[in-house]
Amino acid sequence: IEVWLQTFSPGSQTPIHRHSCEEVFVVLKGSGTLYLASDSHGKYPGQPKAFPIFANSTFIVPVNDVHQVSNTDSSEDLQLLAIVSRPPVKV
Repeated sequence: IEVWLQTFSPGSQTPIHRHSCEEVFVVLKGSGTLYLASDSHGKYPGQPKAFPIFANSTFIVPVNDVHQVSNTDSSEDLQLLAIVSRPPVKV
């Protein structure tokens, strides 16, 4: 298990990606959006679904699910802990 502290400045986001491990996120401060693909296991992930995230929320991203985290706030950092089941390998 690894735990990462991630901070996203206002308007920033991760690239669209997936991992070969499960991820659990705990939002420490700020707000944003989690984009999660509706069909993550095909060659083309399909249209992502948007889920609001905010301080004290927790969410899980299953193995190989395509996702993106975005700070949609215009003035506050989005800070979260990412707990991964094992160091990810790019797939």
